Amino acid sequence: MKATAKDLRYNLKNIMESVDRGEEVLITNRGKIKARILPVDGEQAEGQVNPMVGMWSERKDMQDVDSYVRGLRKGRVL
Repeated sequence: MKATAKDLRYNLKNIMESVDRGEEVLITNRGKIKARILPVDGEQAEGQVNPMVGMWSERKDMQDVDSYVRGLRKGRVL
């Protein structure tokens, strides 16, 4: 199936239903193929771990995330 970027924006539900049926969807922009949406196997999707989760778990300054973010957000003294 082919869909334009505009179709993706306005008809996402229909496109996702096509992917659920096992179809490959090619996304075009100005007539050129820019992306491909492929169905993922159920087992692969559930067992997949985002590599960014826990990437800073060893950092001592980020043990308390709330205080770290508050420190980033507070104003600077000049």
